[in-house]
Amino acid sequence: MSKYRNRTTGEVKTKDELKALHKNVSLPVVWSSETLDALNVDPVLESPKPSVSGPYKSIAAAAPVQDSSGNWVESWEETDMFVEFTDLEGVTHTKSEQEQGYQSMLDQDAAKTVRKMRDDLLFATDYLALSDNTLSTEMSTYRLALRDITTQEGFPHNVTWPSKP
Repeated sequence: MSKYRNRTTGEVKTKDELKALHKNVSLPVVWSSETLDALNVDPVLESPKPSVSGPYKSIAAAAPVQDSSGNWVESWEETDMFVEFTDLEGVTHTKSEQEQGYQSMLDQDAAKTVRKMRDDLLFATDYLALSDNTLSTEMSTYRLALRDITTQEGFPHNVTWPSKP
């Protein structure tokens, strides 16, 4: 998506937003330097969004910066996902407390996903466990290993799945 920086205010807008601001002006499909001058904007070049440096961090767009060639380029800043704050009741919520709550939610979601995958794999072999079928030792071991997934040390984020015989 094309972005443009207002030369006077530094405000960044998309091409569609600029068109909406100048709805009574006929603008060409491809914007030349003359069009940019008339609108008093410079294009903002895209830059890759960096990866976060650790857990509980996020990357957000920051104000564009000029590169060594004078081009305006997207910039990014890393911030903490959580900060200490006091709610309306006067209760202080620490950064650590919020991180623990967030991690707990991630763990619960991961556990739910692993259990669903495990249940699907068990369901796919349920017909073999009917009373008129004799389960092979390998299949019995496989199904037991699936049921024991939740007791693995790395559960739910680092699960070793058994091989189906």
